Amino acid sequence: MAADDTLAKVSDFGFETRAIHAGQEPDPRTGAVVPAIYATSTYKQDGVGGLREGYEYSRSANPTRTALEECIASLELGVRGFAFASGLAAEDTLLRALTKPGDHVIIPDDAYGGTYRLFDKVESRWGLAYDPVPISDVDAVRAAIGPQTRIVWVETPTNPLLGIADIAALAEVAHAAGALLVVDNTFASPYLQQPIAHGADVVVHSTTKYAGGHSDVVGGALVAREEAVAEQIAFHQNSMGAVAGPFDSWLVLRGLKTLALRMERHSDNAEQVVEFLQSRPEVSHVIYPGLAEHPGHAVAVRQMKRFGGMVSFRMAAGEQAALDVVEHTELFTLAESLGGVESLIEHPGRMTHASAAGSPLEVPADLVRVSVGIETGADLVADLAHAFERLAR
Repeated sequence: MAADDTLAKVSDFGFETRAIHAGQEPDPRTGAVVPAIYATSTYKQDGVGGLREGYEYSRSANPTRTALEECIASLELGVRGFAFASGLAAEDTLLRALTKPGDHVIIPDDAYGGTYRLFDKVESRWGLAYDPVPISDVDAVRAAIGPQTRIVWVETPTNPLLGIADIAALAEVAHAAGALLVVDNTFASPYLQQPIAHGADVVVHSTTKYAGGHSDVVGGALVAREEAVAEQIAFHQNSMGAVAGPFDSWLVLRGLKTLALRMERHSDNAEQVVEFLQSRPEVSHVIYPGLAEHPGHAVAVRQMKRFGGMVSFRMAAGEQAALDVVEHTELFTLAESLGGVESLIEHPGRMTHASAAGSPLEVPADLVRVSVGIETGADLVADLAHAFERLAR
């Protein structure tokens, strides 16, 4: 299915249908219903410059990657999608495409540790300035914008404190200042939230997470709302070369087919886990956007279909209790990453967000983050209950 044809049908079909069919017509020669893995570096030309459907070299384009890029663009309601070797590769390419030395970016004050490291240790050496700001506070973001601000960078929900940003309000603030709004939609996935529909200019994904969904691939993606921005990204994607390989693209494309089903189950199980955690005296605070007491709950209700599979909580007894509980689960595997079919548990302060230690983005030492999988919900609750019981021994 050609890109123009796919995008023209965004309004005609539902999310689940597009996840299975966008960019994925049956092969015209063999009738294969699953896109092929084009494990090739180069393509025969019919004379000098005579390209077949635009393919000349797989850094520039590969049919398997094209299928993924068309599909994720359709799911995110954008004009073009771009697949990368990792989420951070996507972020780096985006920043090189849309900023220059001397520019300024606003980032969340509880951003993902890897994103913070990219800004603080890599982009800052290139001359890009940044300020961490509480992105749930629209007035604070407005006040932080200066003449050199080119991007307001948002995660919603944030990682790992699950803060919620009002995408529509921040889009208005950013655009009024001549800046772009970039939304990392990894935690929500395009099934639960579509930032472009609320005014975002670019959507970022670590496709390693919910998009792939099976903890077997590393990847990233960008989706642009307008063609002018897409052209800049396309040039830098080809020039910088951190592209997704054909097999990785195929794995993410396979994952997207079941994204809607998985996100419903992730959300169902997370709600059971949250209810259990709220009943435990060992837990001082449960953080989940689906809770009425969450400060971003009203905004999340407006812009999310459901509240996802990520849950964070703080241990009343402090850091050691948090370290102990993550080592006492069995079904919840102690591991970094998130968004797979299996449940994971981690201590952000010493694992995914260790790079933010000692910075304004340092996370609480008593914080535990869980990625709730699609196992039987009652089994997950029992596993956590067992871990808490072991703490008391």
